[in-house]
Amino acid sequence: MAFRSTIVRRAQDATDRGTLRAVLSEFISTLIFVFAASSGSSLAVDKPAALLIRALATAFALSVAVAVGTNNSGGHVNPAVSFGAFIGGNLTFNRCFFYWIAQLLGSIAACFLVKFGTQQSVPAIGLSGGVNVGRAVLLETVMTFGLVFAVYATAVDPMSRTKDRLENIAPIVIGFIVGANILVAGPFDGASMNPAASFGPALVSWTWKNHWVYWVGPLLGGGLAGFFYELLFVSSSQQSWRRDYF
Repeated sequence: MAFRSTIVRRAQDATDRGTLRAVLSEFISTLIFVFAASSGSSLAVDKPAALLIRALATAFALSVAVAVGTNNSGGHVNPAVSFGAFIGGNLTFNRCFFYWIAQLLGSIAACFLVKFGTQQSVPAIGLSGGVNVGRAVLLETVMTFGLVFAVYATAVDPMSRTKDRLENIAPIVIGFIVGANILVAGPFDGASMNPAASFGPALVSWTWKNHWVYWVGPLLGGGLAGFFYELLFVSSSQQSWRRDYF
């Protein structure tokens, strides 16, 4: 695997017009996603139905947010996805950093809009009783690995753009994997897979207990997925002609 030698040295990314447009796109896409997902969580009052409502709201909103942001920024909507793209050599350090800032600000704005628009609290994601932080980190790592692996397979891998336009279904695939993970692991640790989506509710509700879990697990899973997909599935010959999707 050949990592790009200039990946951490492109200072011009900070002022590049394309980067500014991409960062704005990440802010808007993340706001759209977190607003819908947080609304679904805050308005669901029946506990058995809450999980299904959150899974559906998150899956639908994420599919739309990814599709909306794809042309301008790649539609990351998630610091773990951006980190995986950086580790895999598909995103510069500067652009990854600015994406993170935009994603966090988009999440914060969305949560404040939900709080004041619905007059409902925005619950922070947290661990269920009996789930320790070690198991939660493992769950978040595994789920985010699957998410970022799906992103690579359907949107980043150059082969996905030469076989029946697989990237056209990328937003749906990404939404489905996140929704499925919420149904499976939501009762245990909330199934975040997204540090930005966890940060906004934590800030608005000022609830920080075990918040670090929702950074360590997703970033570890996303970084591993980006590294191993590039190492195992993207050949050096493909690297020579692939375009910068992100």
